[in-house]
Formats: sequence, structure tokens, C-alpha cells
Amino acid sequence: MWLKLCFLLLYFLVLFVLARVFEAVVWYETGFFATQLVDPVALSFRKLRTILECRGLGHSGLPEKKDVRELVEKSGDLMEGELYSALKEEEASESVSSTNFSGEMHFYELVEDTKDGIWLVQVIANDRSPLVGKVHWEKMVKKVSRFGIRTGTFNCSSDPRYCRRRGWLKSTLIMSVPQTSTSKGKVMLKEYSGRRIEVEHIFKWITAHAASRIKTIYSSEHLREEWNRSDQYRVKIYLFASLDQPPAFFSALSVKFTGRVEFIFVNVENWDNKSYMEEIGISKTPSYILRTPEGIYRYGSNAGEFLSLRAMDSFLRSLQPEVNDLFVLSLVLVNLMAWMDLFITQGATIKRFVVLISTLGTYNSLLIISWLPVLGFLQLPYLDSFYEYSLKLFRYSNTTTLASWVRADWMFYSSHPALFLSTYLGHGLLIDYFEKKRRRNNNNDEVNANNLEWLSSLWDWYTSYLFHPIASFQHFPFDSDWDEDPDLFLERLAFPDLWLHPLIPTDYIKNLPVWRFKCLGVHSDEETLETLQDSESDSDSENKEVFGSEKDTSEDDEPNAFQRPGEGEPRCRAGTIPCATRCCPGERCERKARSYGSYSTAEEPDWSAWPPEMLHCTECVVCLEHFERGCLLMGLPCGHVFHQSCIVMWLAGGRHCCPVCRWASYKKKQPYTHPQPPSSDSPS
Repeated sequence: MWLKLCFLLLYFLVLFVLARVFEAVVWYETGFFATQLVDPVALSFRKLRTILECRGLGHSGLPEKKDVRELVEKSGDLMEGELYSALKEEEASESVSSTNFSGEMHFYELVEDTKDGIWLVQVIANDRSPLVGKVHWEKMVKKVSRFGIRTGTFNCSSDPRYCRRRGWLKSTLIMSVPQTSTSKGKVMLKEYSGRRIEVEHIFKWITAHAASRIKTIYSSEHLREEWNRSDQYRVKIYLFASLDQPPAFFSALSVKFTGRVEFIFVNVENWDNKSYMEEIGISKTPSYILRTPEGIYRYGSNAGEFLSLRAMDSFLRSLQPEVNDLFVLSLVLVNLMAWMDLFITQGATIKRFVVLISTLGTYNSLLIISWLPVLGFLQLPYLDSFYEYSLKLFRYSNTTTLASWVRADWMFYSSHPALFLSTYLGHGLLIDYFEKKRRRNNNNDEVNANNLEWLSSLWDWYTSYLFHPIASFQHFPFDSDWDEDPDLFLERLAFPDLWLHPLIPTDYIKNLPVWRFKCLGVHSDEETLETLQDSESDSDSENKEVFGSEKDTSEDDEPNAFQRPGEGEPRCRAGTIPCATRCCPGERCERKARSYGSYSTAEEPDWSAWPPEMLHCTECVVCLEHFERGCLLMGLPCGHVFHQSCIVMWLAGGRHCCPVCRWASYKKKQPYTHPQPPSSDSPS
């Protein structure tokens, strides 16, 4: 998980650097930055009109370019980035969808139950033509959709009873606006009563009703009173301008942030005395001033702070987020991090997608489960101070220059989704390349596995886990009881508890201490080594003879590496691994008897060769035989000692505990300390 998080942070860093590279390229080609101000005098009439439409100001009664330019200047400063975005939005001929209501419940759920948005609905009466024609309605839908206003059509033929109850006996336009200034308040439906059906007149009617919800200040005394008043709103945004009404994007945002941010319009058109504005730090108009408990912030002074609905919406969301905003952000980040598994996982394609689906399900489930207690804690009354401190931290961090760059990059990449997806894919392919190279250097075979091989290995793992829920027996022979008696399988099915044993890997066995059993004063090291080499050469020659006599044995007998005692053949078949690792518990191998000398109880074992935490003993409780000189011993964490071959087969059989004390063989234990023996001379 941490690896994927690091890769995701690296990807965001790449996006940040790439955005700066794009800015440098634009500056090199055009000679200006996105935050550079534009002089409206140098713009054409079409561009000025486009800016007014994006800001939501009516210009139908302004035929002269001079009047249009003055209206642009009165509404706020114009940046190169805003001009570029407005022109691109005008060129884009994307069709905006409009909702067709099927009846009363559909209308109630979407319109009357929506408390933080504006709806414009065209009602078509029975056997009547619509008030706005199809062409003009499409223009209206496209015009109001850029300000977050949703549109729909309600045909009374689908629910005539509801139309009669509402009094919709003729075709009309209905606008829904929240009635109160509190979050989740009542919705007020207003009907268009104008005689002119042009798009501009209907739009003026919409913006006038939306602007009526904004508190308007017309005098400096009223401004002083409002500025010094403290109420429920911690965040307020003021618009100081010489306009008849605020722009449509400003009014639409006041509806969207109902209950979170208070929007105030200060009309300074007829002010003679502006001294109080200078006292509070307002030196020029128009100005968009954000007032918080931490101070005053002038909107438009950093990158990406354009006078548009989308730019100001992202700015206010970062300052005063809802819980839903944080949940959506965490959901996007978690899924981006989970999709990294598609590139980190190596091997077959099917394996990649199986791991990806598993990761997506796991991460999203954990995210939803982790959000449930958070939502519960936020409802507690004594966490109000924690909530306020969290919002204070958001306001401090998101009014910095770095935060403005991040918001500008977010708006850029969200408006160019193809670029975002292509960079994510390129980043993932680079991760896949380096991960594949790293695993090839480590000689990992799963890199070259194809789909069939991986599915086969998956089936083998599943069946191994289903029938024998222990690790693989690749180093030890295992004859399954299912092959001899199929009734054992049915018997195990009758007891579901037997399937629930944990899956414990056997990798810990190779880390257990191993040493040879020695006695004091019997042979020197050179003699012992010589004896072992001679015995091994003798046993090798005997094994070759046995192998020659068994050449005609069928392939079905090859897995049997052992022979029953008393059959006149050696215990261990030749050509296999040494007897020290292949002999079964309870059987004594003749090769072991030839290789190692017999141990007499009169001889004193060399305890100095034993690990200090092991208990001293001379007998293996698995095979019930004494230790012989030169035989391999293995100790468990509990301190008990056994023949290596005996205890390995015991553990590999699924019994991961000591045969004596039942202590877990993979679990550490407090080491045993031997008492210091009295000093005595060693026997010669």
C-alpha cells in the first residue's frame, strides 16, 4: 500500500512539473502568462461579448463596443487564462443534456427536493405547444448550464392530475430557487410572466431572481454595520462593484454554498464618500474580497483565480469543504492508488486484472468502513472545536500560492481528461518497465508466465489449499491418502471444521539450527572427516549397484523413495537426495548406520557443539533412537532436539509444533540457560 502511495505522489509531482512546462512553452510562444492582465481596449467586440456571457452579464441593450468594454471593466479584471478558457468554451459545441420528467415523483425528487441548486423547467400543457421553441430552448439550456443551472421538460400528458393541481393549464417556464438562506431549506417555485420569449429576457429574469437572494449594500454606513457584525457565517465574500446587479456566476454560487458562505454585494456606483472602504483595505473597485476570522484575502491575486463559476467554486470548496467533498476526494485518491496494482503486478494479463479487481474491492470497502465512524464522530457536539480548527487549517493552507497552483492545475487537467489519462498510463507503463526489470534481475520466473500457466498455478494452489491446507511439499516426498482411499475425501467433507486449519508456510524450517552430534575424545576432526568420506564412497558404490538392479522398475514406482523394512533392499533408493533428509520417522536408514558410528552410552557427548539455547538429550522422541556420532540434529525454538530428518518430516506433515511440549515450531520462546558445569579435565 505504501509503495502505491509513493507512486501516486510521484505521479502528482510529475503533473505539477508538466503544468509548469506547459506554462513556460506558452510564455515562450506568446509572451504572456495565464495570470497576466488583459487590456479590454485591445479586444474585439466578439471577445468582449464572450467574456460577458461567461460572467453572466446581460449585453443585449449595449450595441456599442465602448459600452461593452466598460461593463467588462466594471465586473472585474480580465486575465489571459480567463480569456483563453472563455474562447475555448465558446468553440466547444458540446450538447448539454436536459431532463425529461416522467411524473410527479420524478419532479419532486429532482426539483423540489434539491436544496442547493437552481432548476429551469419548461412545462408543456396538454394539447399545447411549448412556450419556448426547440431552437431557442437549446440555446437557453446551453447558456444557463455554464452557471450550474439545471434544466428539464415536464409534459403534462404524462401526469395531467399533477398539472391541474399545480394550476399549469398553459405552457410556461418554472424556476426553482431555495427560499431561505439556510442549508437544506425550502424551495420556492416561480413562474415566468414576461411577454417576450427571447433568450436574453428569460436569462435576465433568472439572474434577477437569483440575485435577490444576495444581501445588497448601498451605503457606507450599512457597510460599516455589516462589516463589524458577527453572525453564524465564518466566511463571507464581498463584491465591491458599480453594477446594477451582481454577475450570474456570483449569484449561482450563493445558491450552491447556502449555509456555508455568505455572499454580499456592495453597490458603490453612487457613493460620494469611500473613506471607510480605504479603512478596511479596499483600494480599488471592482474587488472580490474574502473575509475570514483569519483576515482578508483578495480573490484574483493568485494563479487560477478567474472570474468564472468553475474557478471560484473550486476556490470556495477548498476553503469551506463539505464532508461529501472530502469523501469524493478520498474516493478518487484511493481508486487512483488501487489502479497502480495493474502496473506493479507482473506476470499474466489475467493475473493483473484479478489482482486489480481484488485491490479495488478491498480498498473501496475499507474506505467506506473507515468513513462510517468519522461521520458518527462529526455528529458529536463536543467536536465542534475540532471541526472549527480543521476549517481554520484549510483556510490557512488554501490561501497560499502553492494551493492556487494546485487548483489551477486541477482545473486544467479536469478540462483536458485525455491528457490526464495519457499521463497516468505513461506513468504506469514506466512503473511496469522498472518493476519487470527489477524482478528479472532477481530471477523471478513469474515475469514470463503466460495466462494458461498462471491459471494452472492458481488452480493448483486452490486445490492444494482445499485438500491440504499447508505449504507446498516441493522438497519432501508426500503420498496423498486421497489416492489410496477416496472415502477419506468424503469423510473430510462431512466435517467442515477440518477445512478451517490455518495455512502456515514452512519457510521457517530452513532457519532452525542444525548441527552434528559429536562425542568427546573419540576421534580427531581429520579422522572423523576421513571416515565419513570413506563411508559415503562405499554407500555411493552400493547405491549404483542397487540402481542398476532396479532399472526395469516401472515409472509408477519412482515416487516411492523408501522401501519397507525386511524386504532385503536398502532403506533409501539410490539416485535420490541423501538419507539425512529422506528417511521416514520411525525407520532407521542403513546408510546412516554405515555413515555414522554407533554411539555408546559410556561416551560423553560434546555439548559445546550444541547451540546454547538447546536442551541436552541423547535420544530422538520421534523415532525413539539414540543419536549417533556424526548424525544431523535440529532444534526447535522450545529447546527440544531431534534427528533432522525426523523433525523435518514431522513439521512438513502439517504438525507445526514440538512433539514433546507442543510449543509452536514457528514461534520464538524464552531461551533456556544451562547451569554452568563444574570445571573438570576433559578425558584424553
